[in-house]
Amino acid sequence: MSDKEAGDHAETGGRPLPEPDVEQGSRWLPSLVWLIPLLAALIGAGLAAKSILDQGPTVTVSFKSAEGLEPGKTKVKYKDVDIGQVRAITLGEDLSKVLVTIDMSKEARRFATADSRFWVVRPQIGASGVTGLGTLLSGAYIGVDTGKSEAKKDNFIGMESPPAVAGDQKGKLYTLHAESLGSVDVGSPLFFHRLRVGKVVSFALDKDGNGITMSVFVNAPYDQFVGKNARWWHASGVDVRLDSNGFKLNTQSLAAMLVGGIAFEAENGRKPEEPAPANTNFRLAADEASAMREPDGQAITTVFYFDQSLRGLQPGATVDFRGIVLGEVRSVGIEFDPVKKNFRMPVTVNLYPARLGMRFKAAVDDEEGSAGHQLLERMVSRGLRAQLRTGNLLTSQLYIALDFFPKAPKVVLDANKYPLEVPTVPNTLDELQTQIASIARKLDQVPYAEIGNNLNATIKQANTLFKQLDGQVVPEMRDTLTAAKQTFGTAEQVLQKDSPLQSDVRQALQQLTQTLQSLNALSDYLERHPESLIRGKKGDEKK
Repeated sequence: MSDKEAGDHAETGGRPLPEPDVEQGSRWLPSLVWLIPLLAALIGAGLAAKSILDQGPTVTVSFKSAEGLEPGKTKVKYKDVDIGQVRAITLGEDLSKVLVTIDMSKEARRFATADSRFWVVRPQIGASGVTGLGTLLSGAYIGVDTGKSEAKKDNFIGMESPPAVAGDQKGKLYTLHAESLGSVDVGSPLFFHRLRVGKVVSFALDKDGNGITMSVFVNAPYDQFVGKNARWWHASGVDVRLDSNGFKLNTQSLAAMLVGGIAFEAENGRKPEEPAPANTNFRLAADEASAMREPDGQAITTVFYFDQSLRGLQPGATVDFRGIVLGEVRSVGIEFDPVKKNFRMPVTVNLYPARLGMRFKAAVDDEEGSAGHQLLERMVSRGLRAQLRTGNLLTSQLYIALDFFPKAPKVVLDANKYPLEVPTVPNTLDELQTQIASIARKLDQVPYAEIGNNLNATIKQANTLFKQLDGQVVPEMRDTLTAAKQTFGTAEQVLQKDSPLQSDVRQALQQLTQTLQSLNALSDYLERHPESLIRGKKGDEKK
């Protein structure tokens, strides 16, 4: 024990000291100045978190040109609503395109999908009308259209023109196949009963180069009128016809006259029971008449050889059989005939046997083909020939007529030859020209000069003869006429009723009549009594 503890112990009389009470001091409070930066930090963190949460996707779109686009200014719009903004524009690695970086808004996350489409909206004049006029004042902007895919994507290839069909537009796409594009373009209208119901979406040349494939879109609810057997045709321009029924002018609308168009109609003119599904293929005809005609079936390639001018005959001209169009001319050519040492004109045509009726088609399309060949050979043997005829006197256009000419020279048809060669005959006008030329050649051989000289000599001789008649024969004929007049006067006196000659002749005739009556009576008696020639009359015997 220490001295201090011993002294304290002595003072307290040896008792222990109590524990002291320890009182804890008050806590330290910071200054209010530190609350301001803390509050600012919390607000900044909240804003940063909100910015991160509100930030939309960032996409990159490539275009061929950045004309009209500016970083930080050019907007991205969907149905005229801002959903993003261009952040940066850079060149591609191959320098063939530009890369546009776009910051999309939070609500635009659905546009960052695999089938979204981007394009630059500028003033544009097309078949569907004038678009983008608002950009003349506000500047170009980027349009976007969302698709239906759920796959995410952040790199896109931009379109050079707006899509023909929006992703949310209701309707159906169909495919048309045509021989030529005509005046149709992307955006050209589709017509149903002259009502605009859709437009052309795209077109492309077929891989074999023999036609055009088009994609068309029919708006709802008009797509319910597109049946599986719908007929489609070019409705571009003006269809003017002058035929036996008069003058006809047919067009769909002013827009079709200017930018072209396509029309369709049901096969029987009625609403189809079942609409055609999307992406159905149809044939696009050249005009309404061709579209509404029954299917022609497979064409037979035939060639006609003519030995006359083909001026006025053009590809597309009709091949006619007694008023029925059997086909059309495909090409017109010329070739040298080494046998006859002259030129002949081959005309290749497409014939459609189905237009002659199902029986003829069945005969031509039999399995072995022999019946069809025999039928054609028999028709040619009966005089089936091709002839050029004038279809229009004003334009001198020609067409080919098939008909039977029984008096045509006999020709043997080679049915195994391709293309099938059908014999021809010259038309009536050419025959007339040939006959006129032959007559003209014969007339050229007539010796008109010699005939004229002989005629002049004959006329001189006739003049000499007339002079002789006038000097010699005429006076003698005058005397003869005077004598004849006197003779006729005498005869007139003799033939008068009261002349003696007339009286004597009358009496002689009366006696002759009585004599004939007696002879008749005698003849009758001898016929009844022939024995009187030997015995005589009975009265004479008694006497």
